[in-house]
Amino acid sequence: METSGTITLAAVQAAPVWLDRAATVEKACRLIAEAGAAGADLVGFPENFIPGHPNWYYYRPATSPESLALSVRLFRESVEVPGEDIDRLRAAARRAGVNVVMGVTERVRGTTGTLFNTQIFLSSDGELTGKRQKLVPTIAERLVHAPGGRDTQMTFRAEFGTVSALACGENSNPLAVAMIADDYPVVHVASWPNHFIPGGGGLRAACELAGRNIAYMAKCFVINSCSPNGEDMIADCAVTDEDVAFLRDPSGAGGSAIIDPLGRFIAGPMEGDAEGILYATVDLDSCVRGRMLHDVSGHYNRPDVFRLTIDTTPSPLVAWRGTEQRVDGGDATDSDARSAIRGDADVAPVPESVAAQ
Repeated sequence: METSGTITLAAVQAAPVWLDRAATVEKACRLIAEAGAAGADLVGFPENFIPGHPNWYYYRPATSPESLALSVRLFRESVEVPGEDIDRLRAAARRAGVNVVMGVTERVRGTTGTLFNTQIFLSSDGELTGKRQKLVPTIAERLVHAPGGRDTQMTFRAEFGTVSALACGENSNPLAVAMIADDYPVVHVASWPNHFIPGGGGLRAACELAGRNIAYMAKCFVINSCSPNGEDMIADCAVTDEDVAFLRDPSGAGGSAIIDPLGRFIAGPMEGDAEGILYATVDLDSCVRGRMLHDVSGHYNRPDVFRLTIDTTPSPLVAWRGTEQRVDGGDATDSDARSAIRGDADVAPVPESVAAQ
């Protein structure tokens, strides 16, 4: 695996087609194609880009009819991993020849009522390399997102080196950052939503602070990928005129950027009302130079004093032993049941009908 030379990074700032999975997957495929045509080696997308982030809880009571209806829509429009929507994204990544980190709301196949805040990793040859689920949902996300599986905490390998990813508040979790730093990423993708809770701190300031901190501490490049506020989302979420004014203020959204291992902006940040893709061609030797000064997973630490233990053992709620009878008459092994719960069945090749699209 090559870890030197130059690569081109891309940060997407775009709004989803609000709570419309198929249309947002189509938009994502267009953006992947655009990034690939521009020569990108890796493109990062916002948090929950497909099909949108559950912002309505900032404005509406959780048990109101409006919130419950939006939650059902979110579930119906969420993504199964693997699944047909992932196949389309894989095909787009392969055609474009670009690695992708995509934020989705994940629905586990065969279940109702459980969702995960997930980042999926797609390789430049169209493989689903892996997924990681946000370990601890933040604030209102806890009403619809389950805590992520510990077995999904991972980085992934691209042809140019290791790529890590965290979602939103995780980028401020010191132990999560230590976990990804220990895998020596050359690029980290920080996926962010379109705005934070009104009065709870600014998105742009937070993602700038967290992104620059990770870049400097882990001595890697950071893609901060955020969303603007879409009009369909505003229509569903805003209750008062003050809500509308807040959501239409570009200073409260956006801020996508690319940051170098010294914590400096090399592209962006983008304004909050803009959509587009930022690009930066970077020299991976910058990561080596930085780590020669501060390698927090090596010479610049003391494992005899500080030590982090990470448990990635799967922890399904129900574990089948032996062979059990399924309701459809087939057999279900322990691994089958675990795959059904976590949605981590073996990834099939992209169907020819999808690959040709």
